[in-house]
Parts: sequence; C-alpha cells; structure tokens
Amino acid sequence: MAITATEINKLRQMTGAGMMDCKKALTEADGDFEKAIDELRKKGQKVAANRSDRDSKEGLVVAKTTADNKRGVVLAVNCETDFVAKNEDYGKFVNNILEIAITKNPKNADELKALAYDNIITIADKLIEQTGVIGEKIELNKYEVVEAAFVTAYNHPGNRLANIVGFNMATVKADVAKDVAMQVAAMAPVAVDKGDVDAETIQREIEVGKEQARAEGKAEEMLEKIAMGKLNKFYKESTLLNQEFIKDAKKTIAQYMNDSEKGLTVTSFKRIALG
Repeated sequence: MAITATEINKLRQMTGAGMMDCKKALTEADGDFEKAIDELRKKGQKVAANRSDRDSKEGLVVAKTTADNKRGVVLAVNCETDFVAKNEDYGKFVNNILEIAITKNPKNADELKALAYDNIITIADKLIEQTGVIGEKIELNKYEVVEAAFVTAYNHPGNRLANIVGFNMATVKADVAKDVAMQVAAMAPVAVDKGDVDAETIQREIEVGKEQARAEGKAEEMLEKIAMGKLNKFYKESTLLNQEFIKDAKKTIAQYMNDSEKGLTVTSFKRIALG
C-alpha cells in the first residue's frame, strides 16, 4: 500500500515521531493509524527498556495555579540532556502535562500518568512514546499539589526550579506572595515551621551537633545542650517562617507576612529543583 506524504505528516503531528519512523510505521500497519501509533509506542517501549539504567537529571520544572488561585501544581519531567530540555517541542510537551494536571486535578503522580494525554494514549504511554521519539529516557520525576485559601506559583528563569506556596488568607497581596515564593526558591527551607520538621531530621541534626561538639573537645555532659543550640540555629536557617527575609534581614518571613496583614502565614509549600 502506498503511503502518502499527507498521511505521514498527519501521523508525525499526532505523535511527534520522525518522518521516516512514521512512514515505516504506516507501511507496516498498512495505513492503519491506530496500528501505526501502536508500532511507534512499541519502539518507545523498547528504547525505554534499553535506557532504564540511564540518568535523567536534566529536564524542565514548571508550576501553575488554577484561575481562582485555590490550587497549584508543580512537576518535573526529566530527560538526559540539556539539549533536549531546551527544545521547543519538549517544552510544549511538558506544559501540556501541566495543563492536564491543572484541569483534571490528580492527587498524585500515578493518577496524573493514568490520565489521557490526548484522545489516543495516556500520559504514561506518551512518556514512553517520547522516549522512543527523542531517544532519551523521559520520565515524570516529581509531581506536587498545594490547596489553600490562596496559592501562588513561582517559575525560576530557565525552568530548573519552581515552587508553589499556599497561604491561609485569600487577601494576601500579590507582591507579598511573590516575595515568599522567591524566598522558598532561594533558601530551600525544609519545612514551614519548627513543628513541621520530621522526627528523623531533628534526631539527625542533634546527633550531628553532638559529634561536632565532641570533635571540638567539649565535655560530654555539655554535648546535649550544645546540640540543642545548634538545632535552634537549624530551625532559623531551614524553616520558612523562621528564616531571615532575603530582602530585609532584620525580619523573619513570619514577621514580614504579619506586617503585611495580621495573621497572614504559609500553610504549605512544595519546591522542586533539578539535580
């Protein structure tokens, strides 16, 4: 069966596969588009299997909120090289997934991957297909959601870092929301406040503090007190509300928000960075 250039181009537009790959798939499928797409997916699955042990540390991280700013999502779709990450088609692919996440509201990465990418295949299958098309390991590496009275999204230039931040008040000023989101991006806090730090992290910081004090020759009976002092320093440096505001070191983030609007605080944040 003769395959026309129009048919080849149509399949290329549908899948993003190369012209020769599309022609071969259509020929093997006797012009049946669904079978041709399956053939391309099989190729993708084969490539994905061959590259399963490869590192995919490059890619794009993107964040967005719903129109009412009640929910935000941030996700990372990884690839192997910066060259692919900077490709315009790759950017469109990642942002298409972001739009689906905003529209369909999946609760986790597995739910997101199970959603339809288009009317043909799921996001999970599209990731496999793109592995075959691009020739690199492509994976949805991380996906996070925040719901709050007001959620803001911050995309750092270059799309290697993005975050979403939830506030307890819908009346938060846009510039304040942006400042806090930029604080999260720049200072990478591990939690919102002291009480949100997990027990394992706290215990690790205490043990590290003790070992540091012991290495400095401090008396054994003083180690616990010294370690607790170091833990308090960790809280100030690593929990968002207690960090010094990057634009005014005389204030903590908690003070900055309260000065803007009494009682304003952060309820949750999610930060994703490549590497």
